Amino acid sequence: MGGMVSYRRPDGKDGKGYLAEPAHGTPAPGVVVIQEWWGLNDQIKGVADRLASAGYRALVPDLYRGKVALAANEAEHLMTNLDFGDAAGQDVRGAVRHLKGSGSPKAGVTGFCMGGALTVLSAVNVPEADACVIWYGFPPLEYVDASKISAPLMGHWAVEDVPFPISKVDELETRLRGANVKFEFHRYQAKHAFANETADSKNLPIIQYDPAAAALAWQRTMEFFGRTLG
Repeated sequence: MGGMVSYRRPDGKDGKGYLAEPAHGTPAPGVVVIQEWWGLNDQIKGVADRLASAGYRALVPDLYRGKVALAANEAEHLMTNLDFGDAAGQDVRGAVRHLKGSGSPKAGVTGFCMGGALTVLSAVNVPEADACVIWYGFPPLEYVDASKISAPLMGHWAVEDVPFPISKVDELETRLRGANVKFEFHRYQAKHAFANETADSKNLPIIQYDPAAAALAWQRTMEFFGRTLG
């Protein structure tokens, strides 16, 4: 269903990513999918394939430039060395522009864990994005200039999240409300990474797959993208 493509970043450098296309050939809305801290692995490609099956052109930027982590210490190392501003303002923005410039009338952004944090930053720094869905991740809130956010947001948050405490989600809500951002946040009685079907295989006590929460969050996401991206 998908394969690797190259695209141009705003700074003129080349980005690469995994692009999954829907079966029908008509112009389809696009969604940029941002990886967890593990990298561009089969699980996140599967998310893109799922979106393509639902009728979207889904592009996953390769933020780690070909590297993929199998263990948490490797993932932490790769994430720590990632320039988040460059990833959001160049890789993700270039991917959104690529989708819109190659046949997608509208394009949204979604991301998980680290990618959720980058989705928040993309809402601030990618004005071309038409809608954003955040999955259990946010950046340091001082980097969130909510006055620059014009796209509607949806957020899926885990009440039992350790890496991204729910109290900070409350703070993010206050920040967004103060800038009159259109958003809807949903909270789930679950742990971090509840929508990642491979979470339990990582042997990390702070993450756990929750099929019921994942199904509900996906249903809400599809309805939201249906409304905002058409």
